[in-house]
Amino acid sequence: MSERRTGRGATGGARKATRAGAKAAKADEAREAAATARRATKAIVPRLLAVRIAQPADDEPVARAFPFTVPAVRALASLDLSAAVTCLVGENGSGKSTLLEALAIRAALPVAGAHQSAGDDPSLAAQRALAERMTLAWAVRMRRGFFLRAEDFFAWQLSVGRERASLEARLAEIDVELADASPHARALAKGPVYASLSALAERYGDDVDAQSHGEAFLAFFQRRIVPEGLYLLDEPEAALSPQRQLALVSLVLQAVDAGSQFVIATHSPILLAIPGARVYSFDEGGAPAEVAWDETDHVRLTRDFLASPARYLDRLR
Repeated sequence: MSERRTGRGATGGARKATRAGAKAAKADEAREAAATARRATKAIVPRLLAVRIAQPADDEPVARAFPFTVPAVRALASLDLSAAVTCLVGENGSGKSTLLEALAIRAALPVAGAHQSAGDDPSLAAQRALAERMTLAWAVRMRRGFFLRAEDFFAWQLSVGRERASLEARLAEIDVELADASPHARALAKGPVYASLSALAERYGDDVDAQSHGEAFLAFFQRRIVPEGLYLLDEPEAALSPQRQLALVSLVLQAVDAGSQFVIATHSPILLAIPGARVYSFDEGGAPAEVAWDETDHVRLTRDFLASPARYLDRLR
């Protein structure tokens, strides 16, 4: 008898767990539906609507120099950027990053993690020639935001680490220099150094170096996002695992709900799948063309590889 009661109790517990799981799933679906409805009914926010390019004539010297020698750039007359999220996808060298860099220069955006605007970046001298031929169409001019490349983040992370190490070394120097001074005198001398260390921790976290690249990148990105900003991101997935890429998608969607706009150059099928994103392929042999997410070469190849990795790997031997 006791065994039968125990069995019924276990079965009842399983039913309760199943009902609870179903209830949670329905709640998740309701929240997602509500979020989708909010995005659909949200008033259009000030945003970048389009870019137009006045291409050089064939006999102009600039037409024979980079970046106008890139086929997708040379063929591009205009691009609709009015979606909250626009993704640029293509092989390395296809022109997607070049276009994004020129956009950042023309929109006068700062480089995230650097003390300069994109227009002042010496590595973008060639892209300035393209930016000079761009005309941006705005609903209302957006002046918040930034331009971010994965390599800029890595450089920033190194610079913050060096700055922290320098400050900590200065604390040790003060102990040596004031070895014969009173503890109070040493504390006074160390005060400004501790203040600088505290400011670093407040702005960037306790120890950027102790975080993984993905953790630090997401924290870096999240601290700089403000409502109604324009954010141009060049291959942000370089610092992120697939799980962290999903976290970035969540941050992007939250920012979109707050009125921000994104143009993202990416190879990531996960980022290309951002709900509502307009995707342009730079691999079509001419001007960038709008494509569906599952029609991009990146998504097709990834999906086919995951379905049968041996079929691809055997060809590499």
